[in-house]
Amino acid sequence: MAEADLSEQELADAQAAARLRMHDGALLREALTHPSYPNETPHIDIPDNQRLEFLGDALIDLLVAEWLYARYPDASEGELTGLRAQIVRTEGLASFALEIDLGRHLLLGRGEAASGGRERAANLCAAFEALAGALYLDQGIDAARRWLLTFLEQHATEIDGLRASKDAKSLLQEYTQSTVHITPTYRIVRDEGPDHAKVFTAQVLVGDEVWGEGTGSSKQAAEQLAAEEALRTRRAQR
Repeated sequence: MAEADLSEQELADAQAAARLRMHDGALLREALTHPSYPNETPHIDIPDNQRLEFLGDALIDLLVAEWLYARYPDASEGELTGLRAQIVRTEGLASFALEIDLGRHLLLGRGEAASGGRERAANLCAAFEALAGALYLDQGIDAARRWLLTFLEQHATEIDGLRASKDAKSLLQEYTQSTVHITPTYRIVRDEGPDHAKVFTAQVLVGDEVWGEGTGSSKQAAEQLAAEEALRTRRAQR
């Protein structure tokens, strides 16, 4: 048996946590409904969030591209594409969902809930995309843009850092391939803190040797900082 349907109060709480106000409660309920829920409750006519996820995925791609295009007027197409990929990847959007405690408000089947579905990155990412799609249908693209911009602006400094340090990984790879003919690899050696504020530590290896270590709020940021340390160390040895 699946969990009970969301009450009006629970929907109101979900809206407050998600920093939005929907006119159509049915759209919000749909955005919060994982496919496992209607599979276990065929007698309740609630669609799952997969169609809204599809719409929101395309919408977020567009709005993130628009934000990056305006923020980095000197960036190349390839650089903008890479930055967008880092922001909209499953882990990236799941981290946004964690910030608004979205997992707590999802309608899940009992098995999905029991197996950790509220913390699963794929579920959180899908629900975040579905919320974006629902807000677009409810109030239009300007409302969806304003909502998404609150997350992007909050993480703007971190995204700036990804842009700056992305060159470090590329430069390190060029250096190692030209000097020792080896491509660097990366591994996460520690992750600490609660789900909404994880801190990751990464090491970059060239062959079996650790060349650098970095700590950041995402795995990618930690890897980039590890590459920067490796470059600084090698330059100092010259």
